Amino acid sequence: MRQLLVATNNAGKLREFERLLSGLPAEVVSPERIGVRLEVPEPYHTYAENAAAKADAFCRASGLLVLADDSGLEAAALDWGPGVRTGRFGGPQVTDRVAALLELLDGAADRRARMVCWLAIGVPGDSDPAIELFSGSMEGSVTRAPRGNGGFGYDPVFELPSGQTNAELPEAEKDRLSHRGMAVAAAAPRLRQLLAA
Repeated sequence: MRQLLVATNNAGKLREFERLLSGLPAEVVSPERIGVRLEVPEPYHTYAENAAAKADAFCRASGLLVLADDSGLEAAALDWGPGVRTGRFGGPQVTDRVAALLELLDGAADRRARMVCWLAIGVPGDSDPAIELFSGSMEGSVTRAPRGNGGFGYDPVFELPSGQTNAELPEAEKDRLSHRGMAVAAAAPRLRQLLAA
């Protein structure tokens, strides 16, 4: 069975990818598991560029088929930010980005938001890795307080039209509805082709 490297050091994201990719004929591995230690800068202005940069760097470092993502929360009241800066929202001094987001949105009437994910598949080759891109998104709103014990990151404050937050959903339902789940569903047929080659 071929290895598929998921280019993340985020434990919550890795667990989610392991579930989402469980139906593929691949051994899903993390950078830590194969001994690759790599921090890839994310200086770009789009999710696609950041995801592609990670896929390229991890593909070169490992020689494996790679899946990398860049994802974020976009809130209408913040001019659809923080977007690609979601992981660094508020700067390095901020230890609780969820609390910082809620504080910034305190009093905002417009709570509309979306979660966006871009995936990049890095395919090793004789020269530069080939990069293929896929995306997914989900619409919702930002709650006024966290709810639920599941998920990670902004899941407790992202409410779906059903009235549940991502953190209140059963894992299987979240995986089906989430921005990352939709992106993986879009990428899965191509991953199957690559893994069978």
